[in-house]
Amino acid sequence: MAAGRAGAVLAALGVLSVCAASSSGPVAEGGGGGKAEWAEPWDGAVFRPPSALGVARALGAPRTGREEAVDLPVLLWWSPGLFPHFPGDSERIECARGACVASRDRRVHRDPRTRALLFYGTDFRASDAPLPRLAHQSWALLHEESPLNNFLLSHGPGIRLFNLTSTFSRHSDYPLPLQWLPGTAYLRHSGPPLQERAEWRRRGHAPLLYLQSHCDVPADRDRYVRELMRYIPVDSYGKCLQNRKLPTARLQDTVTATTEDPELLAFLSRYKFHLALENAICNDYMTEKLWRPMHLGAVPVYRGAPSVRDWMPNNHSIILIDDFESPQKLAEFIDFLDKNDEEYMKYLAYKQPGGITNQFLLDSLKHREWGVNDPLLPNYLNGFECFVCDHELTRLDAEKAHAASPGDIPVPEPHIAQLSHMDCPVPAPGIGDVEEIPENDSWKEMWLQDYWQGLDQGKALTAMIHNNETQQGKFWDYLHEIFMKRNQNL
Repeated sequence: MAAGRAGAVLAALGVLSVCAASSSGPVAEGGGGGKAEWAEPWDGAVFRPPSALGVARALGAPRTGREEAVDLPVLLWWSPGLFPHFPGDSERIECARGACVASRDRRVHRDPRTRALLFYGTDFRASDAPLPRLAHQSWALLHEESPLNNFLLSHGPGIRLFNLTSTFSRHSDYPLPLQWLPGTAYLRHSGPPLQERAEWRRRGHAPLLYLQSHCDVPADRDRYVRELMRYIPVDSYGKCLQNRKLPTARLQDTVTATTEDPELLAFLSRYKFHLALENAICNDYMTEKLWRPMHLGAVPVYRGAPSVRDWMPNNHSIILIDDFESPQKLAEFIDFLDKNDEEYMKYLAYKQPGGITNQFLLDSLKHREWGVNDPLLPNYLNGFECFVCDHELTRLDAEKAHAASPGDIPVPEPHIAQLSHMDCPVPAPGIGDVEEIPENDSWKEMWLQDYWQGLDQGKALTAMIHNNETQQGKFWDYLHEIFMKRNQNL
């Protein structure tokens, strides 16, 4: 993985930092399971380096000598840029069921003690997969990012290459659907009073904000927003459909625009409605595009995870684009709310005491095994490592039990990932049908082709593994054969 992306992911593990606990802050319902609840006032600091990266041992656990690690299972990060331990290439980690050694040294790939290979989904390339696949090793996938980074994983042949998964899907083995939501206090944070927003409108600003610099994405959001602009004013910042500029050069920097910089938040909070469209559509794939407007007291006008209603604080907190038959009908509804403060404020009722009524959301925050800048919980990267470690220790015990009594105890069945662990459909146009889009349209040429190439790549690597191939260079021959067969059937 490129150093820049590795740094961004490691930094994102410290996403959404919190002030020191203060008795003046409001008490939030049920968030974080009573561990280290967030305190107000919100300090705006975000994306700071995680303070505990590399400290994967249980709190208070003694560190044993190096000589005791000789027979421990080894977890090999095949994506070395994401290795969460410094400064060496290996680190003993203490987990619930015992200890393992995490490493990024590929020289231990074929060592019988290396029980699991850990892959970061954005970096996983079928053409670089370690072959032959060794029967005693599990493959574990961490992919909390957008499916657009690797469409191979959106298909059955791709995701079923892995034994263990940690993705944004609630159905994955170590799920991360709320990776961008620190807790209920983040949702309950108050926005500016309506009078300030009304003054902002009187100064000539639109009711609706759009802030995007990643254009031409699989969800084809710009096509929809462009059509919506025909029916309601939209202030568009960033590089996509830009019609206004952020007030300072620092805020115009796309790096700043993806953080929770206090100056940026103060500016964005002036808008009553935020267009919040994810770059790809998958169940449970929800990012800061959804949660940040809610934190600021704005109403998200959302398109993204079809399952988003399951995660909302109540049943009346966001506007779903796909509930409206056309951009024109959506524009009419936003205009109605913009002119009716009482109806608008109903969308912010969840910010009041007792307003977060979704028990599924509260339980998910309470019981998740990782935290967001929570000193009492691991970040999800270290948590994923320990999840894999515990799985391998359990598998070792099962194998030993079978070896001791093969007639009574069966061989342990391998755990295989399922398609639901990503659950990402073929990209669809932002508006209209795919047949209505010209063949030379850049979205159609790029994303539909990329999606189906991901399927071919998954099939090719699966075939190579079944054939016990040892040479990675043969991947392209396999891929070409599968591509030709698919096109013959069109």
